[in-house]
Amino acid sequence: MSFYPNDGVVRVGRETKGRRGSGVTVISGLPGSEDALKQIASKLKAQCGVGGTVKDRIVEIQGDQRDRLVKILSDAGYTVKKAGG
Repeated sequence: MSFYPNDGVVRVGRETKGRRGSGVTVISGLPGSEDALKQIASKLKAQCGVGGTVKDRIVEIQGDQRDRLVKILSDAGYTVKKAGG
C-alpha cells in the first residue's frame, strides 16, 4: 500500500505481496504517536481475534478483515475509506 499524506482519512486495504499468499489487512493514515498506534492496533487485533503489528506507521492485521475494521474504525469516529480492490 502506498503512503498517503495526512489528509485525515484512514485507509483500509488488503495486501498479499511478499507474504507467500497469506494476506494481511493494512491500515494507514491513523493519527497519533507510535505508542498510540500500538494501542489502537492492540484493540483492533483483540476485536478481530487475530494477530498483527505496526510497521512504519502502518497497522497490519492478519487475514482479510477489511469490512470488520472499516465498521470498527467508523464507529470510533474516524473517516474511513477502503483502499485497493
